[in-house]
Amino acid sequence: MLKNIEKYLSLSPEVKKAKAEGKAIVALESTIISHGMPYPQNVETAREVERIIREAGAVPATIAILNGQLKVGLTEEELEFLGQAKDVAKVSRRDLPYIVAEKKNGATTVASTMIIAEMADIKVFVTGGIGGVHRGAEESFDISADLIELANTSVAVICAGAKSILDLGLTLEVLETHGVPVIGYNTEDFPAFYTSKSEFSVDFSVKDTEELANILKTKWQLGLKGGVVVANPIPEEHAMEEEKMNDIIEKALDKARAEGITGKKVTPFLLATIKEMTKGRSLDANIQLVYNNARVGAKLAVDYNII
Repeated sequence: MLKNIEKYLSLSPEVKKAKAEGKAIVALESTIISHGMPYPQNVETAREVERIIREAGAVPATIAILNGQLKVGLTEEELEFLGQAKDVAKVSRRDLPYIVAEKKNGATTVASTMIIAEMADIKVFVTGGIGGVHRGAEESFDISADLIELANTSVAVICAGAKSILDLGLTLEVLETHGVPVIGYNTEDFPAFYTSKSEFSVDFSVKDTEELANILKTKWQLGLKGGVVVANPIPEEHAMEEEKMNDIIEKALDKARAEGITGKKVTPFLLATIKEMTKGRSLDANIQLVYNNARVGAKLAVDYNII
């Protein structure tokens, strides 16, 4: 643990006990609670994800910032608060010092969750999908901080690939440039969040979490810092039709351009528009892929813990 970090880091009793007993722990983000879904679905989903992880033999550690404290593990009351509060900041790496110093509340993105997980020595993190290179980035330079964090922070991120609203090819190119392995869990294809396949391939594929845990352990024992993307496709029964989704995404992008939506507002706008265009099916798919990632992440954490 970093020097002086103790005064900022607050472990829940459950996480503290798990650490003392050497149990497997899985980090979870909080942006999905505060900014990703409507209430009460957001809180219900968060609780179900935690239940899935406990059932698989690991301990969930939902990460957020409350009154300037880096919380690793949330109580029921804190989850409920995040699910309903309107003044919770969306916090990435650049925002952390301000939010902590000013004792504000924040929900953590993939990047900031990775940072806090590493501070707490948690190696496995479950999310929905990673951020990436936005379409048109050759002009806007809009590239998610998640990709840079993956290059620097030694945490495995279990996800359903990257959201198909992004430029998946350029996202994979940036990950390759920074030496971040993209490992498919029982897949050769890089999943596109709502769909299990895309036109792009993963770097490597594994058949089970034991094989994956061994690769992670080897990477970090070799002194190769940085994260790993574990691409876990949405189950086929919950996946959306690829061609139809691509058409919907193009229409949503056109709408964003027409309304002058830019910067941080782009992703929430697109997701809300896609939800409307799919009559809520995209939100259902989002929830199911998170549950699926939680199952794989918990098994991975348990296997990593015993190697």
